[in-house]
Amino acid sequence: MESLDTVLAAHRAYLLGWNIGTVGGPDLLTYRSEVPHAPLNGVLRVTGCAPRDALVEARHRLHGVSRIWWAGPDSDPGTAEGLLSLGAVEVARLPIMTTTIDQATVAPTPAGLRISESTDPHEFVPAYARVSGVPPEGVPTAIDREKAFTADGTVIRLAGRFDDGRIAGTAVAWLSHGLVTLYFVGTQPEHRRRGVGAAMTAAALDLARERGVRTAALTSSAAGESLYGRLGFRTVGTFRLLSF
Repeated sequence: MESLDTVLAAHRAYLLGWNIGTVGGPDLLTYRSEVPHAPLNGVLRVTGCAPRDALVEARHRLHGVSRIWWAGPDSDPGTAEGLLSLGAVEVARLPIMTTTIDQATVAPTPAGLRISESTDPHEFVPAYARVSGVPPEGVPTAIDREKAFTADGTVIRLAGRFDDGRIAGTAVAWLSHGLVTLYFVGTQPEHRRRGVGAAMTAAALDLARERGVRTAALTSSAAGESLYGRLGFRTVGTFRLLSF
C-alpha cells in the first residue's frame, strides 16, 4: 500500500493538471481552471504560511472564479480552524480512501453494460458534468481543459454504456505516483441503483492492475462512502473542504 503522502501527491498532481493560473510555491499551492465549478479551482494545501496571509494571496490568484480550500493531512495542523476563524465555511468533509487492488471486492457488471475508454470529450464531459454539478455554461471550458490537460501522469476516461449507446456511467483513472486515483465516478440519474458506479470503479481497478499498479485511491462523497467500503476501500485521512 502506498503511503498517505504519495496518495496526496497524486491528488495534487491531478488537480494541477487543470491549472492555467499561478501555482505558487509549496507553501501555498493553487490551481485555476476557469471552469465555473468550485472543486476545479482552489487551494490545494497551506504549509508554513499563516492562514491570513494565505487568504490574501489566494484571493489575488483566484479572483473571479468559484473555488474551494482543501484542508487535509498535507496542510499545517490547524489550517482549517485558522481559515474558519477568518470567515470560511466548511462545505464538506471527504474521506480519503485507499485499497490494495488485488484485495478489492469484485463487482459484477450489470447486464448489457459495456465499459470502454472514451476519447471524445464532447461526449464525456457533458455526461460527468450532469452528475458532478458542472453547470451547462461551464461545459465548453471543461472540454477545452480536458483536451489541454497536462500533468505528470496518465489520464484514462472510461464510459459505460447500455444498448442505446449513450453514456450511463463515467470514471476517470489517473495513473500517477505509482497508483491509480479515481475521479468523476458517477452514474446518470436514470441508470442509478443498477450497480453502474461499482462496475465503473471495478473497471478502473482492472485497468490499473493490467498496468502493474497495486494501489487505488479516491476521495469520496458521503453518498459514495458506503459503496467504496463494500468494494474494499478504507479511510486513511480526511479533507475538509472550505469556502469563503
